[in-house]
Amino acid sequence: MAPLQGPAASVRAVGGRGVLSDGERGSAVVEFVLVSLLIMMLLLAVLQVAVYVHVRNVVTASAQEGARYAANADVESGVGAARTVEVVGRATSEQTAKGLVCSSTEEVDDTGLRLVVVRCSGSVPSLLAALGNFLPLDITGRAVKEIA
Repeated sequence: MAPLQGPAASVRAVGGRGVLSDGERGSAVVEFVLVSLLIMMLLLAVLQVAVYVHVRNVVTASAQEGARYAANADVESGVGAARTVEVVGRATSEQTAKGLVCSSTEEVDDTGLRLVVVRCSGSVPSLLAALGNFLPLDITGRAVKEIA
C-alpha cells in the first residue's frame, strides 16, 4: 500500500477515527476565537443600529412635543427647545440630552399659518465609549401656533 500524500497525509487513522497530526493541533481553538470575534462584532453592530433608531425616534417625538407645547396660545415660542431637551433627558439619558443642540422659532408656511418649529441636531452615543458620538441626528418638529 502506498503512503498518503497531500492533505490526507496529515491525518492518520486510529481506531476508525481520523486524528490530526501535531501540525494541526490547536487550530480549532484559533478558528473558534476568530469566528467568535466576528459574531461579537456583528452583534454589536446590530445593537448600535437599534440604539440609533431608538434615540432618533425619541428625539423626533420630543421635538414634536416641544413644538406642540410652544404652540399653545399662552406660551412663548422660544421655550420649545428647552422642553424638547427636558423630554429627551427623561426618556433616554442626560448625556444624550446634553449632546443635542435645539432651537425653537416661529415660521409662516405657504398657506399663511404660523408654525412653531423646533430643530435639534447632535449625535447618538456609541455603545463603545472609545468610539465617541459618531451617528448624526438632524430632527425637526412642527406645530401650528394657537392665536391668543
